[in-house]
Amino acid sequence: MALPTTGREWHLTARPEGWPVPEDFALREAPVRAPGSGQILVRNLHMSVDPYMRGRMDDRESYVPPFRLDEPMDGGAVGVVVASEAEGFAPGDHVLHGLGWREYATLDARRASKVDPELAPPTTYLGVLGMPGLTAYAGLLEVASFKEGDAVFVSGAAGAVGSQVGQIARLKGASRVIGSAGSAEKVRLLTEEFGFDAAFNYKDGSVYRQLKEAAPDGIDVYFDNVGGEHLEAAIGSLNVHGRVTVCGMIAQYNDTEPPAAPRNLALVIGKRLRIQGMLVGDHSALRPTFVEEVSGWIRSGELKYHETVVEGIENAVDAFLGMLRGRNVGKMVVSLDD
Repeated sequence: MALPTTGREWHLTARPEGWPVPEDFALREAPVRAPGSGQILVRNLHMSVDPYMRGRMDDRESYVPPFRLDEPMDGGAVGVVVASEAEGFAPGDHVLHGLGWREYATLDARRASKVDPELAPPTTYLGVLGMPGLTAYAGLLEVASFKEGDAVFVSGAAGAVGSQVGQIARLKGASRVIGSAGSAEKVRLLTEEFGFDAAFNYKDGSVYRQLKEAAPDGIDVYFDNVGGEHLEAAIGSLNVHGRVTVCGMIAQYNDTEPPAAPRNLALVIGKRLRIQGMLVGDHSALRPTFVEEVSGWIRSGELKYHETVVEGIENAVDAFLGMLRGRNVGKMVVSLDD
């Protein structure tokens, strides 16, 4: 079979000022490079859009380099090998790799890992069994040192990470699981399908007041995906020796001015709180345990997941912008499979 000669890829063309707009991106035709020694050529089937990608659009130092202007962006993707010059990989193999935002990717085989589409749908390796799932698992169990009987509050709880944090906490014996989300529909999903004990719409009023009502006896763990007002409210509700995992701060990713710090940080002293940031890459050693335990919960029906799938690479930027505004339930995935 003849190899493809060109494919489409998304480029960042301007650094966003505040909220990104479609004009900051361009979908361009580019040549497809045949694999060299030790490389594979992959036709991407599904790609991920994630909150952390917003930070990479700014030209500043961070834990990952910024996207380069007028070059293809990257991110998680699952695809099928169409040509291989690498031992252990053959055409037809399904792989997980980091060169999304494009139809075809040529990469070193050591940067790809095989996945089994018979074991689980390919999209799950971008979500519930992928980076967001491991983030939830490690962030709750390792970073927050969760223990049976803890009361847990999760912000952004209907997203890919938050929905899994709450369910894992419940399965591991939390005394109470509370979530916040941005719509009445998502609040219902948290309590009726994901098994949260309580949930509230942060747009309905004071997060501090709603959290106090949902957790009258306080909380022991806060899993932070949002920052801002949510972090301040959580500090107010945390019990002595409470723990906070700071995973994301989506509420301020698009701010042009630095946010005010939580006004009640002095409570950290008297309550002896522990607030710790996390990067999922620090917890790769946990992956085999995570995959084994979570896949078992999925097979048994004890852990549920949702995906929001947008069809077509041409709609990838719309999917990304929609995710930033909370228009997804669970993992936001762009399907390139035609």
